[in-house]
Amino acid sequence: MGKFIKFEDLIVFEDDDILIVNKPSGMSSLDDKSNQNILTLAKKYNPELQLCHRLDKMTSGILLLSKKEEHYRHIAMQFEKRKIHKQYLALIEGIHRFEKHKIDLKLLVSTNRKVIVSKKEGKPSMTIVNTETIYKHYTLLRCEPVTGRMHQIRVHLAAQGHPIVGDELYGGKDLFLSAIKPKYRSGKFSEEEQPLNHGYLLHAFSLSFTHPGTETPVKFEAPLNKNFEVCKKMLEKFDKDKHMQTED
Repeated sequence: MGKFIKFEDLIVFEDDDILIVNKPSGMSSLDDKSNQNILTLAKKYNPELQLCHRLDKMTSGILLLSKKEEHYRHIAMQFEKRKIHKQYLALIEGIHRFEKHKIDLKLLVSTNRKVIVSKKEGKPSMTIVNTETIYKHYTLLRCEPVTGRMHQIRVHLAAQGHPIVGDELYGGKDLFLSAIKPKYRSGKFSEEEQPLNHGYLLHAFSLSFTHPGTETPVKFEAPLNKNFEVCKKMLEKFDKDKHMQTED
């Protein structure tokens, strides 16, 4: 990432047992060639912190860290038993109405770090998809992964013919203002129009689980990153259709 990130600015919630951060798009969860990753920054903030799960580098959103070893194990057990509920927002092209739509496809990590659907060798993987907002040319989805496979939501949506906007690895196309703004004109000096999105538009916005210290149900949410928010606002402004609304 270009600019320095202050870990304190990422914190959504903190108590004596856990810490919640909103990971920026473009920052790795674990170690990479840069020290600008969540785990390294977390350890500098508090050496006791442990990362309980991870997000892909370009996926933004909520991450849970624990401060005590016994609480880390408590959370790990919840993940193993699928007691932790995650919700993501994803933008796809086209108009789609989904209500508790189950995508049940086995996934396999190929040798080039790309994930493929494989009925024979893949691991069981399920994602539940609901339509959040319908625009004229795009649809905002709420995705709930039942399992936690690598690239799961991205591959499941692409396998349905609906890759996430900007996800070039799985066939997603960029979002351009010229495609949604009537009578769009580029600036005088611009050689080529730049996409509104910076990478793919997938955000982990909520996490529900049992608090390891208090044993009570908790839910935390992380606001959209600035780029996703800008894209959403442009769609609201230029691609909204009052006749295209989701049903309650």
